[in-house]
Amino acid sequence: MAHGCFESLWDSALELNCEASVIAGARVLDAGVDCRGSLAAGLGLARLCLGDLATVSYSPTSPQDLVGLAVSIQTDHPVRACLGGQYAGWPVSVGDYFAMASGPMRSLRGKEAMLEQLQLSRPATGDDFAVGVLESGTLPGEDVIQAMADECGVDSSRLCLAVAPSTSIAGSAQVVSRSVETALHKLHALEFDVARVMSAHGDAPLPPPAKLGDTVGGIGRTNDAMLYGARVTLWIDAEDDLIESVAAKIPSESSEDHGQPFAKTFQRYDYDFYRVDPMLFSPAVVTIHSLQTGKSWRHGQLNNRVLRESFGL
Repeated sequence: MAHGCFESLWDSALELNCEASVIAGARVLDAGVDCRGSLAAGLGLARLCLGDLATVSYSPTSPQDLVGLAVSIQTDHPVRACLGGQYAGWPVSVGDYFAMASGPMRSLRGKEAMLEQLQLSRPATGDDFAVGVLESGTLPGEDVIQAMADECGVDSSRLCLAVAPSTSIAGSAQVVSRSVETALHKLHALEFDVARVMSAHGDAPLPPPAKLGDTVGGIGRTNDAMLYGARVTLWIDAEDDLIESVAAKIPSESSEDHGQPFAKTFQRYDYDFYRVDPMLFSPAVVTIHSLQTGKSWRHGQLNNRVLRESFGL
């Protein structure tokens, strides 16, 4: 299904303001590195990451919000789509090249503890395409392509990549489509059985792009859209006491690093993601509906003050 998404993007590259090229046998779609990209490309990259197991769209925000557009997602396959596909769990580091990789190709690589715990990894077969997205301001070279193909266990001709930086329109859109994914990852970190999440919906404001080349600014704005502007609703098949034990811990406000633009937090930790409190990376507001009892929980709050500072408004 992810491969079908990629084929559609590849065939529509020109109308999406993207550029298609072949590098070391792999097909690489540039959606914002050396080209403009587009809003439509952003939705395409999000669908690709999710293996086409979710609906992604743009929706208008309320008059009280700071930006005019939000990225919305809904899925009835939240674990497979969001944690098995969308989560950026593969740090690609080859020589001087670095990118965060997401998409179903991660399951073929199979080197993430979370994928093993959720039984979402498997070895590649001869029929598999390794499909994913790289968050980077640089296109991968031949050495990167070969290393990624080797890790996925496929020939480079069966590697299909889309690339966009967080400072681009498409890159920003695909990052802020991860509202549900951040909630699920937080639940998993809290040792809650995420297989009990049956359906999910989320939305987050689409931030204005950061200055071209300002990687930290791009990372900051997209993270702030999630931490201070994302709203997620989960439908969970679990006992009330289990939900009660984690519900208040899911929103980003449960972290000690909550309260200021992410770029400032990032700088405080010398731009080292691994020093930032991992409990910070979650939506601003989470609503949970119990499918067993009909009870609901809502925790967290939006923070326009931080968003205004982050977005330069």
